[in-house]
Amino acid sequence: MKTAIIITLLCIGIAGASCSQGGKKNTAGNNPHSKSAAGGTGPAGYDLSNPVKYTMPADLLEISGIAFDNGDNSALYAEQDEDGSIFYFRPGDDKVNQVKFGKAGDYEDVAILNNHEVLLRSDGSLFSFPLSDVKAGEVKSVKEFKKLLPKGEYEGLHADGGKLYALCKQCPGTDHNKECNGYILNLAGDGNISQSGSFTIDVQKIAALIGKMKLKFHPSALAKSPVTKQWYVLSSVNKLLVVLDSQWNALQAYPLSGKTFLQPEGMAFDKQGNLYISNEGDKITNGNVLLFKYKKGER
Repeated sequence: MKTAIIITLLCIGIAGASCSQGGKKNTAGNNPHSKSAAGGTGPAGYDLSNPVKYTMPADLLEISGIAFDNGDNSALYAEQDEDGSIFYFRPGDDKVNQVKFGKAGDYEDVAILNNHEVLLRSDGSLFSFPLSDVKAGEVKSVKEFKKLLPKGEYEGLHADGGKLYALCKQCPGTDHNKECNGYILNLAGDGNISQSGSFTIDVQKIAALIGKMKLKFHPSALAKSPVTKQWYVLSSVNKLLVVLDSQWNALQAYPLSGKTFLQPEGMAFDKQGNLYISNEGDKITNGNVLLFKYKKGER
């Protein structure tokens, strides 16, 4: 009889433990909209744990923004956040071309639109100059635009559909636990830039996708997929990649492995839908560009 009672109590204990485990709150590990990139998952068509890695030279140790000209992957344009130079090269080639466009500064991202190169400085200032000057090896004239963007710290810039899109990493008066502000700009054929509109990203929705009650979101790059037309927003501080629809509604969020993504600062797509993410280096590791090949129909 005693043996039967003991066995019964043990069974109850085991069942109770199982129920306790099953009743835990859903977290990023089992949220269907949020999967760790270390586990081989990512947005449809991408395996964020299996990149092709391009190591950058010393001049691009602090590589920040990257961009293609209309998705042409024969030349990737890049800048680093201390020197007023633009770099361009074919990913995988040893030769990296470098052209000076301005004085030293905290440059964070680059975009190409209407045959012009546009650089974003961290204070929100924008610089435009002809792409033909870059290819010729000498930037002859640069237009600078101050105070087009509200006061704040900026890191993300992208060109799409004839417009420029900028994301604020840290803006005074904005609660980054709740929202993230973005701005739309026009770029004329002569390189002049003007205001066009704004948009907002719901940070609370991103937090919910990764199973958190609160998230202070600080974006570092954005790009639009030519395949799905969805927006991708990258955060180096949060080690997070977020997928949004065309109206900036967050759909999916993917935590990024620190082993693969040392300091992800830049992002771009080529015409084929391949995804490129640049990482700043440190005293031990060189900067790099990671290529994630797009495979249609693959999860």
